[in-house]
Formats: sequence, C-alpha cells, structure tokens
Amino acid sequence: MSKTPADKADKQATLTEARTRIDSIDQQLQSLISERARWAQQVGRAKGPLKAAVEYYRPEREAQVLRGVIDRNDGPLPNAELVRLFREIMSSCLSQQQPLKIGFLGPEGTFSEQAVRKHFGHAAYGLPLGSIEEVFQEVAAGNADFGVVPVENSGQGMIQMTLDMFLVSKATICGEVELRVHQNLLSLSGELKDVKRVYSHPQSLQQCQGWLRVNLPHVERIPVSSNAEAARTARLSPESAAIAGETAGRVYGLKTVAGPIEDRSDNTTRFLVIGRSIFPPSGNDRTSLLVSVRDKPGALYDVLSPLAHHGISMNRIESRPAHTGKWQYAFFIDVSGHVEDAALQAALEEMKPAAADVRVLGSYPVALP
Repeated sequence: MSKTPADKADKQATLTEARTRIDSIDQQLQSLISERARWAQQVGRAKGPLKAAVEYYRPEREAQVLRGVIDRNDGPLPNAELVRLFREIMSSCLSQQQPLKIGFLGPEGTFSEQAVRKHFGHAAYGLPLGSIEEVFQEVAAGNADFGVVPVENSGQGMIQMTLDMFLVSKATICGEVELRVHQNLLSLSGELKDVKRVYSHPQSLQQCQGWLRVNLPHVERIPVSSNAEAARTARLSPESAAIAGETAGRVYGLKTVAGPIEDRSDNTTRFLVIGRSIFPPSGNDRTSLLVSVRDKPGALYDVLSPLAHHGISMNRIESRPAHTGKWQYAFFIDVSGHVEDAALQAALEEMKPAAADVRVLGSYPVALP
C-alpha cells in the first residue's frame, strides 16, 4: 500500500522536528563543554604555576569521573562509547595547560598507539619509540611524561621484555589499558594469491598461527619489532604482506586481504601506563608487586600467606629470572587494592621478613571499558 501525500508530509515534519531538536541539543552540549573547559582552567589556576603537564594530571580523579559516567548510563550508547567520549573531553581540557607527552612502541599505527589514544585521548602528544626498553628509558629521563607498554595477551600470556624491564628500571605503574585486538592481513594489492612473505611482531604471528597454517601454509613468516613496522615494510613490495591492525593499514596505504584473522575471538592485550610516581587511591585499584624470595623450602608460601591472612585477593603471579644470580627468581604479583590501604600495608610488613626484597611497582585504577 503506497503512502499518501499526507503520510509523507507527516514523516517529513517528524524528521524536521527531530533534526531541530538534535541541533538544539548540540548547541547545549557545546556550551556545556566550553563551560567545563573554563572550569578546568580554573582548576589549573588553583593548583598554581606548576612546572609541567604531568603535574596537572591525576589518573585517580579521571578514573572516578569515568566510573560516574558508567554509573549514570541508561543507554542507548554502551559504556565503552560514553567512556571514550568523556576521555576525549578530559584530554582536550587537560591539554589547555600543556599536552601530555606519551611514549609508546612505534612507529605510528601500532596497537600500543591505539592504547595511548584509548587511555589519554587524542589531545595527548604521542612519542613513537623503537623498543619497549626505549619507552622505559624516555620516561625515566623525563623526556616522556608517561609510557604505554604491552604486558600481557589473553592468548599468548605475559610479554617477557616488559617484565624484565621492571627488574632494572625505577618506573612505576600508573594505570592499565585493555585493548581488544583485531589482526588483519594487509598488502598493496589486497589479493591473497600475491602473498609470498608475511611480516609481523612475533606475538601477532603466534596469535594468527592457526589461520596462517590453513590459508598460507608455505609462506615465509618474518618477525619484526612491531606490527606498524611490518606494515611499513610490506608497502615496499607487492609480494609482501603484514599482520597488523586497520590503523596501520590506513597509515601505510595497504589494503585488507583478510580479517580479522586472530585465532581467538577474545584476543585482548593488556597494557601498562608507566610513570615516575604512585598516585592516590581511586576507590577501585590494583597494586603490582615485585618480590624476590630466599632459596629455602616454603619460601613462596611464606611470602603469599600474609595476603590471604589479611583478605587480599591475588589477581596473578608470574616468575622471571631475577638477574641477581643463577637459578634465582623474582615474582611479579598483582593484588586487589591500593598500597595506602591498611590491610595491604599490614600484609606487606608481614611479607618483608620472609622475602629477600619486596618492591611496590605501582598502585593504579583498574582498567575501564
């Protein structure tokens, strides 16, 4: 049954009314965002003439604001989208003082850069670096306010280089970011038949090994320092392809051959935000510890039992060679709570006599969507 002219007129009137209402809301939003920015300036003036942008940044306050956004959300936008929007607003307001400088594993287009943007927003200045080690070094030297480094993948486990850097670095953990990782096969032609070699980070090659075994069983696999470096290399030859994210494909002018091609549908990488200070509690925090044990029976039990005694939940534990002697190990332990919590302070005091060394790597807000 065809619509009458009256039906069409009613539909047009409804559409016009909706667009007019949206325009009015947009004006209100812009006005409120500008007002928020002016109050952010007032906060900056109240803090006085601080030396650098990093002195204005308070991750615990940001986490509290974003949790409030989630608590108030009645839809239809999902929590992750609202958190992303408010992060960008806060990022822009903070940059009025001075943009934060964030080091990450480069070049441009890596998943590490995506983690930077998810956590700090696009108003922060991204500093692409050549290695995870260099990220730690630039933060320690003060050339970067913070750094973002991968520490764990849901399928491949811990990133050993990141853990090893904490053994020799004084960096503290200030935050964590969870990034859903989609891997794509990218090339100049976009044709699977043209691919003779595949470049990617070793972790990404592992994440996609099942797909590669089925679809490119005889193709050479070449590990490189990052997925973005793989994309940058693949653009030089029509027979080369890269496993990387869509962002890298856009940056380096590559077409998508196939994707997503990761073997696990829940493929997620956890990143750590590293800095030079431990920030106050946010109300929902995690603490990371680096513990060295003495070589004796029951040493690890003696170290961990104070956590249970004081009702502290242990989220994960990982061992690495301690670099202090042959067959000596250090344990990386994540627990719930903040180092300023009375229960955790008591547990740490009880742990110290049983351990060769206990170091608090950081206390930081639990990752948001």
